[in-house]
Amino acid sequence: MSRVFITGASSGIGAALALIYARRGARLGLVGRNLDRLEAVRAALPGAHDIYVLDVRDRAALHSAARDFLAGGSVDVVVASAGISAGTLTEELDDFRVFEAIMATNLNATVATFEPFVTAMKQRGRGALVGVSSVAAVRGLPGAGAYSASKAAVRNYCESLRVELRPYGVKVVTLAPGFIRTPMTAHNPYKMPFLMPVEAFAEQAARAIDRGVSYKVIPWQMAWVARLLRCVPNRVYDYFAVRRKRKPRAPSA
Repeated sequence: MSRVFITGASSGIGAALALIYARRGARLGLVGRNLDRLEAVRAALPGAHDIYVLDVRDRAALHSAARDFLAGGSVDVVVASAGISAGTLTEELDDFRVFEAIMATNLNATVATFEPFVTAMKQRGRGALVGVSSVAAVRGLPGAGAYSASKAAVRNYCESLRVELRPYGVKVVTLAPGFIRTPMTAHNPYKMPFLMPVEAFAEQAARAIDRGVSYKVIPWQMAWVARLLRCVPNRVYDYFAVRRKRKPRAPSA
């Protein structure tokens, strides 16, 4: 039986991946902040699974959960899918704390999620660490500096880690979702091309993890958009990006 540890498992991408792996017969360690939602996810899954209620920004609590799950046996896949998003503006001084929260959740917690598992995976010579970046990491989006920066950092961090762990047989997979139908995208006030059901995303993501793909943009249409965005000159990108509607700032900001 494979064992899989997933953060952000109470909804969205994390919950959808949990269903994929549970149907395969895996034993899961599910991490989230909301007990009721985690219990609901677990109740909908076949098999017996462990849940851990915590905020992934609490590194000590996250490590404690990881150690508890590791005590039950070797872990094959770790998915750091916890993430948050909100609009931020540099001139709004109160937004600095939102920036900190986004970076702490999206980037720092990815590192903290992987930390407890690396040594054991290196010793076994196998395993997969999965980070969730975004197409938003390709170019900085106006009004979303924190989110774009955090996801670009996740992409580059995972690339560094992938090269570090390659000699030991440990895979590092970076997923870059486009627009996926989840609670995070539910209130976006702009068009979302190629919007994809989260269940379909999870199926493709699980196959990419199985193959140990280093970097995967899902859906495939957004992969072409990402390639195009990398090549567009700044003056062209700026012309169109400045006209784009922006993600709302956090209500309390």
